Amino acid sequence: MNVDIQLQGMTTGRYAEIISIEIRKVFSGDDVRICDGLISAAGKLAAEVSAALTCLSPSDLRAIGDMRSEMAELAAQFVRAVASEASGQCLPDAAGAPAGKPEALTFLSPAPGEHRGDLESMVLEDWAGRVAGATYLHEKMRIPRSTLHRWYRRKEVVALRKGPQRHVFPLAQFVDGRPASGIREVLNHIEHPRLAWFWLVQPSSLLEGRAPIQLLRQDMVSDVVSAARDYSKSL
Repeated sequence: MNVDIQLQGMTTGRYAEIISIEIRKVFSGDDVRICDGLISAAGKLAAEVSAALTCLSPSDLRAIGDMRSEMAELAAQFVRAVASEASGQCLPDAAGAPAGKPEALTFLSPAPGEHRGDLESMVLEDWAGRVAGATYLHEKMRIPRSTLHRWYRRKEVVALRKGPQRHVFPLAQFVDGRPASGIREVLNHIEHPRLAWFWLVQPSSLLEGRAPIQLLRQDMVSDVVSAARDYSKSL
């Protein structure tokens, strides 16, 4: 696909549309009939996977980029698991034999012990994903410093301290140049910014294994706020 897209600042729905268009272009010149359902599903899956990748650390992204032969098999397993979960039916495995309904995956929320001291001792980029300072946000995303400061004061954006006097901002929290809805409500329940962001980017058992920040990017605010409230009770 000859397309240069940054998911940052774009909704997954719009990204899925763009990917679907590119997939259709790829097959338009071939003698291949491809159904609209396949194109739509491929676009949606690619958009969600891309959104999830924005929450990974640089070291995790490099590890994925270095994968070779394992990638195809892991992708096939992932697609079969998604299809089985969606249909609620048993799907055949790679050999064609009934595989049975896959066991439910167990996702862990951050344990109460993962508090300030633990996160302060960890390298920020290893768990927070891509972060940037005010200069980058102003130049690349056209967010004025005054606006960013106002969001920070109102707790509408997660700011992580890096060094004695500098704050950086996780990029995954921005949609269309604004913080995702629900950030303030989450910070009201999980007040420490590092712990709040750590919770936001981890798959949560309270949200069926989905990362809270991905749901906020899709405007599923009430589900995330309810989960944040429940999680805060364990702190």
